Amino acid sequence: MASVTSKANPLISTLPHVLTWQRFGFRTICSGRLGFATSTLSSPSSDSETHMAGTKILESFTEEFEIGSRKITLETGKIARFANGSVVLAMDETKVLSTVASAKGDSVRDFLPLTVDYQEKQFAQGLIPSSFMRREGAPKERELLCGRIIDRPIRPLFPAGFYHEVQVMASVLSSDGKQDPDVMAANATSAALMLSDIPWGGPIGVIRIGRICGQVVVNPSMDELSLSDLNLVYACTKDKTLMIDVQAREISEKDLEAALRRAHLEAIKYLEPQVRLAGRIGKQKKEYKLSMVSEKTLEKIRNLAKEPIEAVFTDPSYGKFERGEALDKITQDVKRTLEEECDEEGLKVLSKTVDTVRKEVVRRRIIAEGLRVDGRRLDEVRPLYCESGILPVLHGSSLFSRGDTQVLCTVTLGAPGDAQQLDSLVGPSSKRFMLHYSFPPFCINEVGKRGGLNRREVGHGTLAEKALLAVLPPEDDFPYTVRVNSEVMASDGSTSMATVCGGSMALMDAGIPVRQHVAGLSVGLVSDSDPSTGEIKDYRILTDILGLEDHLGDMDFKIAGTRNGITAIQLDIKPAGIPLDIICESLEHALKGRQQILEHMEREINAPRIQDDQYSPRLATLKYSNDALRRLIGPLGALKRKIEEETGARMSVSDGTLTIVAKNQSVMEKVQEKVDFIIGREIEVGGVYKGVVTSVKEYGAFVEFNGGQQGLLHISELSHEPVSRVSDVVSVGQQLSLMCIGRDVRGNIKLSLKSTLTGARSKKDDSIGNSTPTSQSSNIWVPIGEVCKDQEKQDAGARAELLESDETAEQSSAPETPAFLIRSAAECDEEERTTGVDLSSKTSNTSRTPKPDEKSKALLEHTDIDSSPKLDLSSRNVNKLKKGKESIADLVSDYEGEDKNTSKAPRQSKNDLNKDSTVETAIKANKLKLGMKLVAKVHQIRALGLVLDLGGGIRGMYRFEAGAKRDFEVGDHVLVKCTSFSSKGVPVMSLAEDK
Repeated sequence: MASVTSKANPLISTLPHVLTWQRFGFRTICSGRLGFATSTLSSPSSDSETHMAGTKILESFTEEFEIGSRKITLETGKIARFANGSVVLAMDETKVLSTVASAKGDSVRDFLPLTVDYQEKQFAQGLIPSSFMRREGAPKERELLCGRIIDRPIRPLFPAGFYHEVQVMASVLSSDGKQDPDVMAANATSAALMLSDIPWGGPIGVIRIGRICGQVVVNPSMDELSLSDLNLVYACTKDKTLMIDVQAREISEKDLEAALRRAHLEAIKYLEPQVRLAGRIGKQKKEYKLSMVSEKTLEKIRNLAKEPIEAVFTDPSYGKFERGEALDKITQDVKRTLEEECDEEGLKVLSKTVDTVRKEVVRRRIIAEGLRVDGRRLDEVRPLYCESGILPVLHGSSLFSRGDTQVLCTVTLGAPGDAQQLDSLVGPSSKRFMLHYSFPPFCINEVGKRGGLNRREVGHGTLAEKALLAVLPPEDDFPYTVRVNSEVMASDGSTSMATVCGGSMALMDAGIPVRQHVAGLSVGLVSDSDPSTGEIKDYRILTDILGLEDHLGDMDFKIAGTRNGITAIQLDIKPAGIPLDIICESLEHALKGRQQILEHMEREINAPRIQDDQYSPRLATLKYSNDALRRLIGPLGALKRKIEEETGARMSVSDGTLTIVAKNQSVMEKVQEKVDFIIGREIEVGGVYKGVVTSVKEYGAFVEFNGGQQGLLHISELSHEPVSRVSDVVSVGQQLSLMCIGRDVRGNIKLSLKSTLTGARSKKDDSIGNSTPTSQSSNIWVPIGEVCKDQEKQDAGARAELLESDETAEQSSAPETPAFLIRSAAECDEEERTTGVDLSSKTSNTSRTPKPDEKSKALLEHTDIDSSPKLDLSSRNVNKLKKGKESIADLVSDYEGEDKNTSKAPRQSKNDLNKDSTVETAIKANKLKLGMKLVAKVHQIRALGLVLDLGGGIRGMYRFEAGAKRDFEVGDHVLVKCTSFSSKGVPVMSLAEDK
């Protein structure tokens, strides 16, 4: 192996010797600042020079320039002085330090062991890590991705044969959250390599480009990026492209080409400041030993292996592994020949030399003959196979094959609380769409161990995630958290692009309303360059490259998008740059291949699947008070965990919101039933709720429902047919589905059973239908792919129609003259207060009403004719009160005791009997007719009217008319006439003349 010495950098040859000495001077504290002990002598050869002749403030070297609207500063000499090279790059208030170091000694490898570590520590924003140890742990996904952004453009510029270990460490020193430090770290690394003594062919410039409303934005802030439809990271030398990374919202090839050309013009502005800084303080490049193969050894192995390799590559019948086995056999044959000739140098470089011969054979055949390894044309896509829904139990699944490359993609839907929490200095704090890419060893017929995060897997998965993110519906329309898993089953090139295709089909199979399919493929390049200048003389662009063509070619240009435009790009190259014109030409080749793939995918599945089977997931978002949610969670979340364990559903709690994700509708109903039992839902008119009868009264039943709330099911709301006794329809402990029909003046809930029953219904009942609305502002997603806002609008419209019909019925049923209204005692008191009537100074007739004690007064004030027990103040009881033998509290006890014995009719005196028995029978049977006359008994005397006992448990009030008789007593009988019925089904009465 020949030794080749790298060329020295002439930039440092004329620097003053005193600067070199100062960089290795001693630290001293002078005037409270860090300084260097210096000497006036130009050479630090004598010991006397170590004495302090004076102090000098620590000197740093800076270069300032502007790109776009951002002021950028490169600084060196102050921090990390012992590294081979170190630079601090500042943009606004964000600063990034990048250092480079090279291992000592000769290398014994046949590859470049370049390591790039990027780290974001929480101190950069004045925070303490939230981890248990309160320190940063293993690299996060974002840190690995930023490390790849730095690695990809600098790697091709190291000289051939340079195999010494190099480590780049980039750290964020401070961050204002406005600028993404990844591009800054890449430029700082380029400057550090320029200042170092490591041989490198830079400098490079790296720029980020955005586009807002069609206008290009250079170095956009994080806020601007959130509005941009393009996030382009571009790296280049003065005249060649090195790396491209794109996330876009279906940008056209023409617009992307314009953005690339603008990016190149802006990126090269980073080059001159780096050259100037290196000219001032850069080190002289060291003489490293380069591992190069001698021309004699290369020619010898070429003669032995060229013809057998050509025979393998010209036979398209070989598959991936058959071709690999044949090439390995050729290598072993060459090895035996070298062993027989005792060629030690040839044996040391055998593997790399045979690989060089393979590359020459393949590249010459493609350029000269236009023939590829597998016999395809240059623009031909490999055979495709697509299948969706292959795993029916899952939410979504697909299998995608292109040639020998095969991936299995699955989709899992979760609650918003399942979103990934991001702990980064910039960008959003969480993400609801995740794509995880796995590359197991068996997919390439190898044996290996599965470890933690892998840079390659993270990079490929993120590229596919960017590609699919552009077609996902917004979070407001689709609140699910989505996870796509891509398992590579077989690999022969472009597995990340196969993941894009398989992931797109799996999303549609899951019913997610994506706008259209996304497909991707990789475009390669084979070029013929001038060895002395590096200029490309001839080239061929390859569509849908194999793994071997990726290894032996010049670039791997991954492009994904829809029929409307590009959504993601990743460009990796092997030579020291490719002209931008060739890159732009490759976009058209990728478009043609992408359209072919999209046609096959659309034939398999062309729209989000509408699922309504047992495996279709459900999501509900319900609104509650925070106190109610605390009751649901329970101590330390025990109650919430118990519900999840019993049902298998997932619940996510945020401020005032409960989100439930269930595997199917039956699980969703079970969870909602448990939640309703614990905390209930917000009561809505027209809402249907399940409840348990807790007590039965003569006038109705009390029901516990919706998390312990009480409501009254009045006898008139039990059935569409007349009901004589409540106990004939419901009983204590019975479970019912009831509809809320409103509230009384005090907010007590009124329930209806007949509104939920089939049969004859009023217009009001028909407006509700069989829908079961959720709590207010809730969204129900079932099935996936069908946005249920229309159903919510129908429910809201039905409830509005119900309220409107109630108001109309009340207005139409009101009599022309003041007559009879069903009211509670509390309502009467309230109206008396609002009308200014003094309750303590009623007429002499009203003063005859017995004065209740405090307990009975409280009962009376909370008594409602429609929703509470009624007091039967018969003449017998009034007589007792007049004699002082009983109190009103005693009468309440008597009345409630009669209620409990529902088989007996209420007790009445002889004076209470109606002279017309036929009329009384009609009242009890709820068959009162309009115009029917009957005798009613004065039950109570109020300031504005009378509360009358109509018989059969029916109460009412006659409102006093101006100038009409008011001298009534409790127990008096009055002839009244039924004039109309109220909206509640209660007869409205007026005084009738006795003819």
